[in-house]
Amino acid sequence: MRAVLISVSLLGLSLLAACSPRQDTFKPLIVITSPDGGSASPTRSFLVKGYVLDDQGVRSLSVQDVAVRLDAPGEKIQPFSFRTLIQGQSGTYVIKASDTSGNLSTLTLPVRVDTVAPKAVVTRLERDGQNLRVTGVATDDQKVAQVIVDGNRLNIAPGTRVEFYAETTGSRADIEVRDAAGNTFKTQAR
Repeated sequence: MRAVLISVSLLGLSLLAACSPRQDTFKPLIVITSPDGGSASPTRSFLVKGYVLDDQGVRSLSVQDVAVRLDAPGEKIQPFSFRTLIQGQSGTYVIKASDTSGNLSTLTLPVRVDTVAPKAVVTRLERDGQNLRVTGVATDDQKVAQVIVDGNRLNIAPGTRVEFYAETTGSRADIEVRDAAGNTFKTQAR
């Protein structure tokens, strides 16, 4: 009988242990969605956008140890934004987030002012009746973010050197290249 009571007691303890809350070891994840690649526009003042994600809920967010207001503290996904002002050519912003269990994450965001516009070179231009085929290379010291031909955004893999191809109609092709900081370069292929 005593062995049965010990077995029942051990079974009860193991069931209680299974019901106890689990320890939260997941730290909040801080994601920056803008500016792309840490390049700031020449204005030196820009909006940083992103979100914090946590499996239990986000409690707080701060930038440079100043609290950033959250729309719904305790929610699992918290979008945020803050305005910056870069002194000089670069800056660093320290972003901290904590979850409802007290876990803390820190993200250091280096930002550099980009005043250099991208460039584009048309390497080939072919005409076939009204159709125009344009091949070229866009470059930037930081990152080419977009190539637009006659108002149509091309599908590119952003980078410092991007090859592009487009087909359009008319007597010329208007080409626009934008870098990650918003600097633009425009040209025409005739």
